[in-house]
Amino acid sequence: MQQEASRKLFFNVSRTMQLAQRLYEAGLITYMRTDSVNLSNEAKKGAQAEIESAYGTKFHKERNYKGKSKGAQEAHEAIRPTDFAVHSAGLDKDQTRLYELIWKRAIASQMSDAKLERTNVSISANTHDKNFTASGEIVKFEGFLKVYLESTDDEDLEQQGLLPALSIGQDLLNKKITATERFTRPPYRFTEASLVKQLEELGIGRPSTYAPTITTIQNRKYIEKGVSLGEERSYVQLTLSKDDIKEKELTEKTGSDKGKLIPTDVGRVVNDFLVEHFSNVLDYNFTAKVEESFDNIAEGKEEWTDMMNHFYKGFHPTVKDVAENAEREVGERVLGTDAETGKPISVRLGRFGAMAQIGTVEDEEKPQFASLLPSQSLNTITLEEVLDLFKLPRTVGEYNGFPVEVNQGRFGPYVKFNEKTFVSLEEGDDPMTLTFERAAELIQQKEKADAPIYMFEEQPVTKGVGRFGPFIKWAGMFISVNKKYDFDNLSNDDIEQLIKDKIQKEKDKLIVNWEDEGIRIEKARWGRHNVIKGKIKVELAKTIDPLSITLEKAIELVAKKAPKKKAAAKKKPAAKKKPAAKKKTTKK
Repeated sequence: MQQEASRKLFFNVSRTMQLAQRLYEAGLITYMRTDSVNLSNEAKKGAQAEIESAYGTKFHKERNYKGKSKGAQEAHEAIRPTDFAVHSAGLDKDQTRLYELIWKRAIASQMSDAKLERTNVSISANTHDKNFTASGEIVKFEGFLKVYLESTDDEDLEQQGLLPALSIGQDLLNKKITATERFTRPPYRFTEASLVKQLEELGIGRPSTYAPTITTIQNRKYIEKGVSLGEERSYVQLTLSKDDIKEKELTEKTGSDKGKLIPTDVGRVVNDFLVEHFSNVLDYNFTAKVEESFDNIAEGKEEWTDMMNHFYKGFHPTVKDVAENAEREVGERVLGTDAETGKPISVRLGRFGAMAQIGTVEDEEKPQFASLLPSQSLNTITLEEVLDLFKLPRTVGEYNGFPVEVNQGRFGPYVKFNEKTFVSLEEGDDPMTLTFERAAELIQQKEKADAPIYMFEEQPVTKGVGRFGPFIKWAGMFISVNKKYDFDNLSNDDIEQLIKDKIQKEKDKLIVNWEDEGIRIEKARWGRHNVIKGKIKVELAKTIDPLSITLEKAIELVAKKAPKKKAAAKKKPAAKKKPAAKKKTTKK
């Protein structure tokens, strides 16, 4: 399901599982975190009735399948509709598309084989002993293809065409022969779908872990999805017709990685470090063996304590040794020497990402640093490209009397104006060639976006789009704008309602507030509560009554969570002299 939804519907695996969860909760499909291929007798009868009703009896063929992967989760049925009579269902467009995919695959699994007729033709020549070949196929009986055709990630598979009517020994007229130049292609990078397939084949993980695994390595920036559409490449095509050879130069796109999973510099460095120090854990066979042990434990064939002891006795000493003795992996590459200073030029992974460096920490002068552009990689960047990075920042002009600089930072390339305004460059903008006109355009867009859209209680309201979606900002509060509102056309009433709802929500969250100390207790998710002071947040156990927490206890909890450097400042006896005099506001 995850693989086909990725190929056909272009859903990532996480999105697929979210939609499947909602369909399952609505009672529309069976349990979705399974790799079982078995259907119940009831399901087979339901599929049969639907197939025979829609397509006729010759299209039905009852089938029983056997799982390909060892240790498959067979406790559940295969993913299928709960009612085959329902051809389309779902609360939104994406749910409906996924449901229809599941319905078609389940129905097709109980349909007859398709019958294809494939013809291979060998054509001899009267001028040499080499043969030409041609092939084609036609569908004689559609069978399951009437409902469903499985997709593939292999872009090189040739589409079979139709052949003209031919007979054995027939003389063919040579009208035209075409020879096209072809290049060797590197192996294709994984998509989410093909990565799931590879994990399945290697016995790594289960359907319930594929999506979290892929999501985690993306969230940690170990991999990212490619966006390049590739570059144009020329190739030659020769045509022979009537003893005349013509040469034509054509172009094609090559090197596209759009939608493919690309390892990042961080991912490569982390992988190299783990392979060097934890090679046994990163071995495919080890992971598959652990999955097998989990299955044995579930079946009562193995004690979980024995399995954990065996693993931990070897793993813990290795972790301890690596923590104490291993050098920090930075993926450093020395590219050359700076002509002006004679110092080495290198690239490596720093605290805030990939960076270039002139000099070393052992030099008397402090090294020079520059961040790599988003499109650059530690593995492929050249010395010339690194030297260009040290030309930044670039001053491209003045705007309203302030210099405008273009630079590269930890969050990517940006324009800086009046020492306070930072504007990220958009996709396609190159910091090395950005003009003043383009920089001014970006600044004006920023000013327009940051301009107040309303005044509420004499304070400005602004709006923007952040990592969690659209929001408005008022009095230091960020207020999310959900899909109920038209973000591009918020009315004054909408804005006031959003602010009032946020204020009420904050009041409802507040349980206890010690204003003088700047400490409060608020409701949190899942029935829990947090003790908060500034940016410090301490989660209370679910069993603790927040009203039983005294000021002294709250101060103690906050002090334990505070950074070590600030902890010493808490040892002031004056803070505990008159606890009874502290103002405490308790929600009624």
